[in-house]
Amino acid sequence: MQNSEAMALSAALLAVAGELTQRIHEGVVARGFEGLRPAHGFAFTRLAPDGATVTDLAAHLGVTKQAASQLVEELVRKGFVERRPHPDDARARLIVLTERGWACTRAAEEAAADVVRGWSGLLGEGEMRALHDRLVRIAPYGPIRPAW
Repeated sequence: MQNSEAMALSAALLAVAGELTQRIHEGVVARGFEGLRPAHGFAFTRLAPDGATVTDLAAHLGVTKQAASQLVEELVRKGFVERRPHPDDARARLIVLTERGWACTRAAEEAAADVVRGWSGLLGEGEMRALHDRLVRIAPYGPIRPAW
């Protein structure tokens, strides 16, 4: 693959990721969850299913602990997460999704499914399965986090 082709492929993948992120966010808002940013969704992916510490969340998001703390405070105020005692570390607090946070996560999953169904209509089921298989081979366990 030539450099120009590699760059075009990179640009296409980034454009698809950006479009997917935006469409999921729009779907979440359309389902009644106002006052969120896409960064909140990336935090939710780390908090589900078992919660995380602020330090874990900061590492996942690629931000400072202070920035992660501010994000958590915002999500607490909005009722999406709560702080609990950490079961293994008395000095730490575990940040977990509230029922509202879980409902928002389900709304994001529905929005993502809507987007993927649209792609499936465009490409067909066979191509979608092949695309899925190839992307999983490239990044099988990559974290779902923003690229600041």
